[in-house]
Amino acid sequence: MQVISNILSLTHNNNLTKHEQLVQGVIESIEDGKLAVGDQLPSINIMVEEIGYARKTIFKAYEELKNRGLIESRQLKGYFVISQATNITKRMALLLFAFQSYQEEFYKTFRKEMGKRFQIDVFFHHNNLSVFETIITNINGKYGMYIIAPIQNQKVAQLLQHIEPKKLLLVDRYLNLGKSYSYISQEFENVIYKSLVQLLPDIKKYSKIILYFNEESDFSPVSIKNAFERFLEEYSVNGEVKNHYVIGSAVKGNLYFALGDTILWHILRDSVRKKLKIGEDIGILSQNDNVSKEIVFGGITTISTDFYEMAKLAARHIKNENTTQVIMPSRLIKRASL
Repeated sequence: MQVISNILSLTHNNNLTKHEQLVQGVIESIEDGKLAVGDQLPSINIMVEEIGYARKTIFKAYEELKNRGLIESRQLKGYFVISQATNITKRMALLLFAFQSYQEEFYKTFRKEMGKRFQIDVFFHHNNLSVFETIITNINGKYGMYIIAPIQNQKVAQLLQHIEPKKLLLVDRYLNLGKSYSYISQEFENVIYKSLVQLLPDIKKYSKIILYFNEESDFSPVSIKNAFERFLEEYSVNGEVKNHYVIGSAVKGNLYFALGDTILWHILRDSVRKKLKIGEDIGILSQNDNVSKEIVFGGITTISTDFYEMAKLAARHIKNENTTQVIMPSRLIKRASL
């Protein structure tokens, strides 16, 4: 095969290691048009026989080509070319809940930090277990790195353990996959509880506090609901959890805790229509900060982690190829809405 000839021509180049000769030989074959998408590479056994290098060396070279997204391995069939983008250092899959404002901030920062030589393909699972499973099944083995915001579910944990630890980084939500896996995650229950306790004097200005919690629509972990209910009980606060917000139902004297931005904007719009002054007639508390929440109505009080910093840490982890296990701090940002 022509690819073997290309590799053999590089074996006399003392500036390249054996590993680099193998990788470069395949890349040049793709760039020269001698290997096209769908073409099969020589098996490891054939490469050992023709080139004379150790199986371990050839396997390592094929793994690098897989990490760059140039080839994939198909069970019992061998290695096949899947891309001609030879300028890419590494091809990565980024799997998020949805393209909400805070996750958009994470993506844009991560994209900027990684630079142009890293290809990032974005997928969304919308907190749907069957969608998550389908995506993982379809992308596993085709990328050099997987950055995943997981659903906190045991089945998801089992799925993700089929990905090599060094190729997987969990972000946003924590999932225990073992000591060898990396994560940059938030902690929810204690942060929410402590923030509510800190806001107790402000909360007591209102007759009732209502949390809108819906795992399917706002992708929030149940630990937030647990923290809220614990706070109500321990501090004898009048409040309740509702599954959804009914448009037009904003009432003077209530404090609304909106986890999803869609509900937040509905409440704000209803407040304007009913001429309710935010921070006086009604209170607003939200999760996950962004620029718009800093500005509108004199500012919306939020409980949030720093997604900009999370993205920078994720990029640093991939570039340094180390193990990272970080729980990101969250903070209460008090503004005029309370």
